[in-house]
Amino acid sequence: MLGSCLSLIAVITTCVAQIMTNTIQKKYKISSTQLLYQSCLYQALTLLISGPFLDRFLTNQNVYSFEYTPEVVGFIVLSCLISISVNFSTFLVIGKTSPVTYQVLGHLKTCLVLAFGYSLLQDPFSWRNILGIIVALVGMILYSYYCSLENQAKAEEASAPSQRKEAESDPLLNVENGTQMTNELPLSKGTAWEVDKDLHA
Repeated sequence: MLGSCLSLIAVITTCVAQIMTNTIQKKYKISSTQLLYQSCLYQALTLLISGPFLDRFLTNQNVYSFEYTPEVVGFIVLSCLISISVNFSTFLVIGKTSPVTYQVLGHLKTCLVLAFGYSLLQDPFSWRNILGIIVALVGMILYSYYCSLENQAKAEEASAPSQRKEAESDPLLNVENGTQMTNELPLSKGTAWEVDKDLHA
């Protein structure tokens, strides 16, 4: 029950954070690096304050009483560097695409982790893993298909007004089936008199 509640809270907060990330980047027209630079201090303070209490609540251990060896400190620093790169890639992908696309990429990452774990580390594969990978792949294929259809529709809608404007601005585009513009222009009096004169001659 506790795990389900924590998972629900994690899903809700993740969705809100990703939607806000996309909204802020598009509203203020800032890059992922700028947004990460402005938000990293608040994220670090939030984790620094809430982290020890959550660790004590979930594991019944005090994080400050742990014996930190050089190896442990090195892995902590490596974990921090990896988390920075993950945050940067998160802001970059969400800013360029959408939160839904980021979630699709997250499922692809999970499928790749399971596949590499099975092929390289010989991790056991259950029917649930196989079914989950199949469902994720089908969802990614359908999402890519409908995204391509939407992009094609938007491209056609964007190109239609420009083609109309070009047709209106360029009179040569209005000439069809070999007709000449001179047929649509009225003949001047001088031209008509010269044609009459040639006929009588």
